[in-house]
Amino acid sequence: MRHLVSAAVVILAACLIVRPVAAYEIEEQRTFGDGPREVSVLSTTDLAAIDKVMQDFAATRPDLRIRYDQAASVEVFRAIHDEGAAYDLVMSSAMDLQMKLANDGFAASVLPRMGRLPSWARWRDQLYGVALEPVVTLASRRGLGDLPVPRTRRDLIAMMRENPQALGGRVATYDPQQSGVGYFLISQDSQESDGFWRLAEVMGRLNTRLFCCSVDMINELRAGRITIAYNVVASYAARFTPDDPDLVRLVLEDYTFAIVRSALVPVNAPDRQGATDLLSYLLSDAAQTRIAADAGVALVPGTGPDPSVHLRPIRLDAGLLVYDDQLRRAGLLAEWNAAMVQR
Repeated sequence: MRHLVSAAVVILAACLIVRPVAAYEIEEQRTFGDGPREVSVLSTTDLAAIDKVMQDFAATRPDLRIRYDQAASVEVFRAIHDEGAAYDLVMSSAMDLQMKLANDGFAASVLPRMGRLPSWARWRDQLYGVALEPVVTLASRRGLGDLPVPRTRRDLIAMMRENPQALGGRVATYDPQQSGVGYFLISQDSQESDGFWRLAEVMGRLNTRLFCCSVDMINELRAGRITIAYNVVASYAARFTPDDPDLVRLVLEDYTFAIVRSALVPVNAPDRQGATDLLSYLLSDAAQTRIAADAGVALVPGTGPDPSVHLRPIRLDAGLLVYDDQLRRAGLLAEWNAAMVQR
């Protein structure tokens, strides 16, 4: 029996050694600059959207090189919160997950140069907004054909309800179970309007396709495989709309959310000063002007277009923590799934 037990222990140990450790997933990686000192960034922001800003910063700091890792919002959270990954700066558009990282003690207190950053786009000395991102609905002119362009969510619901043959399988939105931003947006939508669940039910009847990312929805829209993409981050759409006359940005007049893309310096950052310097640059007028040009609206006043009357920025404050409640999350996702999968 002793030999059997020993053999079992050896087999178990071998299994533990061979089994790979679960790790967060990096979608893309790039290095800016070639200085001897590395500043590491983990971010949800698409590399194509941040490329020029990072190049500009690297040009001002020949002593640094910036390693930029792009990942989905849930992977960013998991890397820092669950796996203790060592990064110098963490940026994400999932406001609730960023707030949880800060509230749970994963964010260091730093004091970058903030310029005219609004007070509602900062939490203590730990979480700083770096971009204001309107969340829009996109449509294909060819796909819509003679259908009227919706001006409100009520119009959108009516159009989808009355045209199931034209729009069946041709509507897209975030998957809230796969995307932290997607979950945050349905929580905001459901809180803002009782009519959101009517919209969700109609989308479910049309076999709406669910995606992890804005870029994937935009690519499907441009390829002609979908007609409407609900809840797309505007800065991604801005790269295509000037050159693609088929893309229509729907300005829904009932409300348009704007999420604050935020940054924090983790407590275990290897180069806290380098991260603070980069954050200071991201908050400078020069960087904010570039960022606002993509987003279509300025976070820092005077660096780009003013917000429209329909825009509702979501504040960076502790109220965001309510969306982390597990019972609330389970209930919200259950209601969403019931709307998407109708028997």
